[in-house]
Amino acid sequence: MKVKKARYHPKNPSDAHTQHTQANRKQCTANGKPLDPSMAQFAIPSGLGFLSPHTMLQSLTTNWTAWLSQASFGQIALISGSMLVLSNVFMTWAWYGHLKHLADKPWWWAALISWSIALFEYLLQVPANRIGFTQLSLGQLKIMQEVITLAVFLPFSMLVMNEPFKLDYLWAGLCLLAAVYFIFRA
Repeated sequence: MKVKKARYHPKNPSDAHTQHTQANRKQCTANGKPLDPSMAQFAIPSGLGFLSPHTMLQSLTTNWTAWLSQASFGQIALISGSMLVLSNVFMTWAWYGHLKHLADKPWWWAALISWSIALFEYLLQVPANRIGFTQLSLGQLKIMQEVITLAVFLPFSMLVMNEPFKLDYLWAGLCLLAAVYFIFRA
């Protein structure tokens, strides 16, 4: 049985919801029973019959896409920025944590551990940039990333790596604030 996939149409979300509901009903049920018996263990009762995990994920994605299309610049910047902060925490640990905590291990061991940590960085950074790019320009995303990187790196270098505070961090921060002004002033 071939079923057309529901599509989100931002200009008329109620039609997209109707199409999505009809597609779910056709895809997931036949006389109120799941079409694929192997999916029954994952089925969740609903007013439509049963929804498979794939259908639930598709619904969540559709709803998220609908929300993103209506979100304000500030909301997008906040979500993207928050995810980038978390991403930078992982990145900073992946890039520099091994210098203190794995200094006595071979370089390849440190690289494997760093790559493992970096996976979590990318799991946050890629969606953060995709979300941000819905309303921010590429330049704005990059400057935001650099400001966040410095904001995460400074406490890390002082608290974890026991580096002293230098006025150069302040001057670098002021330069980044100037960059923020110039890239966001449009």
